[in-house]
Formats: sequence, C-alpha cells, structure tokens
Amino acid sequence: MYDLKPRFQGLLRPLTNLLARRGITANQVTLAAAAGSIVLGGVLAVTATHRVFLLLPVFLFVRMALNAIDGMLAREHGQKSSLGAILNEITDVASDAALYLPFALLPEANAALVVVTVLLAALTEMTGVTGLAIGASRRYDGPLGKSDRAFLFGLLGLLIGLGVPLGGLLNLALLAAAILSLITVARRAQGALAELA
Repeated sequence: MYDLKPRFQGLLRPLTNLLARRGITANQVTLAAAAGSIVLGGVLAVTATHRVFLLLPVFLFVRMALNAIDGMLAREHGQKSSLGAILNEITDVASDAALYLPFALLPEANAALVVVTVLLAALTEMTGVTGLAIGASRRYDGPLGKSDRAFLFGLLGLLIGLGVPLGGLLNLALLAAAILSLITVARRAQGALAELA
C-alpha cells in the first residue's frame, strides 16, 4: 500500500494547494484526523453493533487522505516543524488504538488478540521512528505498515458491517496481522541498521 502513496498524493495535490492558500496548516490537518479517529472509536466502542462498523472503511479512507495532505502541506508548503513531526507520530498511534481496539468488544473477536495486535502496531511505528534516533532514516518497511493495516481493518469493518459471518476468520486475520507486525518490526530494525553499516 505504501508504494501507491505517490500516485494518491498526486490526486490530492490540488486540494492540498487550495488548503494552503486558505491558511490551513499541516498540524491542523493532523489534529483533525486524530480527533475524528477518537470520535469514531468512541462511537464504535459505545454502540459495539456490527452495522456501525460500516463507518470504519469510509473514515479510514478519509484519514489516509488527511495524512497524505498533512505531509504535503509540511513538505511542499514550508510547514515542516519539530512539533509537526511529534504530532504526526503520536496521533498515528493514538488513532490506530482508538479505531481498532473496539474490535475487542465484538462477541466473535478474541479481545486479547485484538489488544496484542494493536500493541504490535504501535511497536512497528516506534521501530520506524527509532531509525531516526540512531542516525538512520525513518523506516517504512512492510509487510504491514500503517496503510496496509488500515486496509486490513477497513476490510474487516466492511465485512462485519455488512453482516458477513466471519466466524473464526476474524481471529485468524488478527493473528496474521500480529505475525506480520512482528516481521515488520524486524525488517524496520534491520533496515535502519543496514543504513548505518
């Protein structure tokens, strides 16, 4: 999914340029995406009904667009800042947790597996940032980066919302996500170390 990012950004560039002209900042877009994630996560957690999970794939697409826009505003419109970098990393992890933890409340889901998957998702992002701390680049290696994770949970949300009986497939998907997250952590760490070597 990450490899498709340049093409996606190209489609969003006219809107990004318009927002820049209107005085919208990258940090405002970052915070708006996080606020939306927390609100929707609260709705999913409070209702915990299958139908409401149809909102998840729609919002995840919007969030992906907002994440691309905030990056372009920062890079292409002179809005890069240390605060922006911090906000970007923190809100991504918080947003993932808010949106994905409500899956634990579904009767067919293994709650512990959901929590482990979300924790491992946070670990992949922390490992990516660690590259910067040791003098390498911010690592985005897969196989399960942020965009891939959004696609997976969006698909699961869509199927659950449509009432498709997943049965044990939901927990198998979560287990696969956990394993792929561990592989992602290893690849990001290896990539950062290889840069230094």
